[in-house]
Amino acid sequence: MGFILDGLDTEAYDRNYSDRELLVRVLRYFRPHRRQIALVAVAIALNSAAGTGGPILISKGIDVLREAQDAPTGIMLLFTGGVLLLGALAWGFNFIQQFFAARVVGDVVLKIREEVFDATIQHDLSFYDEHPSGKIVSRITSDTQDLSEVVSLTTSLLSQVLLVAILSAWLLSIDVRLTLLLVGMTPIAITTALSFRRIARTVTQRARRVTAKINAQIQESVSGITVAKSFRQEQAIYNTFAENNRQAYAVGLRRGLTLDTIFPIMGASSGLGVALLIYAGGLATRTPATGDLAGVVSPGNWYLFMQAVGFYWWPLINIASFWSQFQDGLAAAERVFALIDLEHRVTQIGDEPVGRLKGEIAFRHLRFSYVTDEAESRGGEVVLPDFTLTIRPKETVALVGHTGAGKSSIARLIMRFYEFQGGELTVDGQDIRGLDLGEYRRQIGLAPQEPFLFSGTVRENIRYGLRDATDAQVLAAAMQIGGGDWLADLPDGLDTDVGERGANLSMGQRQLVALTRVILKDPAIFILDEATASVDPFTEAQIQEGLETIMRDRTAIVIAHRLSTVKHADRIIVMDQGQIIEEGKHDALMARGGHYAGLYNTYFRHQSLAYIEGFKREGLSAEAS
Repeated sequence: MGFILDGLDTEAYDRNYSDRELLVRVLRYFRPHRRQIALVAVAIALNSAAGTGGPILISKGIDVLREAQDAPTGIMLLFTGGVLLLGALAWGFNFIQQFFAARVVGDVVLKIREEVFDATIQHDLSFYDEHPSGKIVSRITSDTQDLSEVVSLTTSLLSQVLLVAILSAWLLSIDVRLTLLLVGMTPIAITTALSFRRIARTVTQRARRVTAKINAQIQESVSGITVAKSFRQEQAIYNTFAENNRQAYAVGLRRGLTLDTIFPIMGASSGLGVALLIYAGGLATRTPATGDLAGVVSPGNWYLFMQAVGFYWWPLINIASFWSQFQDGLAAAERVFALIDLEHRVTQIGDEPVGRLKGEIAFRHLRFSYVTDEAESRGGEVVLPDFTLTIRPKETVALVGHTGAGKSSIARLIMRFYEFQGGELTVDGQDIRGLDLGEYRRQIGLAPQEPFLFSGTVRENIRYGLRDATDAQVLAAAMQIGGGDWLADLPDGLDTDVGERGANLSMGQRQLVALTRVILKDPAIFILDEATASVDPFTEAQIQEGLETIMRDRTAIVIAHRLSTVKHADRIIVMDQGQIIEEGKHDALMARGGHYAGLYNTYFRHQSLAYIEGFKREGLSAEAS
């Protein structure tokens, strides 16, 4: 069945925990709820006592009827009322048990989900580059939910264990031989259950992986549905889903057969136990010819023993099968804790407070690769092998170069999204790794090439740059771009719903919202990552006006494909394969006729006013001729 496991390898950050480690760790989450757990324990004990009291009372009633054929009606009503009362008490105690257990389990799952989500969002971007978001979502949602179900199963197990203990003690007082015969069957059930332990853990882990794989594929398909439809690839993504779904079916079938096998085996064992007790109990109720009643079991007690088989074996079956189901929860816990325990690649060696930054940025012999050192040693690409650059405070620097030259990598390193492997990166003379990361990032504004908007209104997305900003501040920031004229194109102005990922807005409008968000943030360092590469000329003019506002009196790093952005930079840095090959102002670099001049003729020349006017003159001459 090797084909079933294709594509179900563990994630790089998965690790193996022992059962003891997982149990100890899960129990830590229950410590703050000791009082509620104590109440649940008391309710379990009382529920078990009431549950065993019914059969005991019925057993006494049978003996009373046997000894007194004309038993008074009042005694019969008393027995009947007693059974009803015990049933009602059992229901009430069970309700208390379930209510408070659900509260405790809910609080524990809430805490675990908060921790795993917090750990997830704290990871650097390299983590998201390597692991599909759908698989991460599966761990945060599905696995934590399965863990909660096993915790609920544990409370039910405790009730059944206590029920068996109480019943065993009562039966022991009636007849030692039959009780020992009943108890003697317990090792069979326990041994049978434990034999499934390892295989149950294995098949459950595989089921988790295939679920995560399907979640990742569905999320990717839905996110890229526009591309799929434009290339008419709906059938292709459906075929991929169908293949993954068939794999999930095969894995789920194997898991179901494995976990469900224990019940028929336990059922067969239970049948043998019932037959043995019926025979032994029947012999025990026979009165010897001598008439000596010593050691004879009464019919009522025999009934109690036969009832005990059901009360005893069913909890034992649950207890035995619990180990198989418990592996389900341990597998879920293992996946959740592996995500929580994953070490961050971007680690700060200090948390120095960050005042208002001046904006001096210095790279000194910096070495950077997107892959780990181990992967790099096997041939991974080094993006910046030995990079040195100093950006002065309030200087506007434009980074240009072919795709893959390392421009965006520089911006991501300044944002501290990735960890570099060698050299130094300082801001205002301080090692970037020693700063308080939260305070530092609050002083950096990033306008990405593809702006991301969260579901909500334009106003809410702008306020994302400064959570406590007032409506007046949000409006003032929006008015700094094109005098706010762009708001008139929105159906409801700042209250326009942007839709999922900003789907209700054009690309240009999304970029304007993202730019306004940066203006509201008022950063000391501004990074523009080709933000005008995909907008129309009119929107570009509005963005340029906003850029002038943002870049005034602050350090700016611009990665641009637009000539207008590059020409106004204080310094142009020309890069190739992670190295600086030219730098200077536009006119000086053009006069040099080097690499930048070639880039200009390839990318920027057609955007120049001289080129456009020349193109128009050629067109008019052609019409005249």
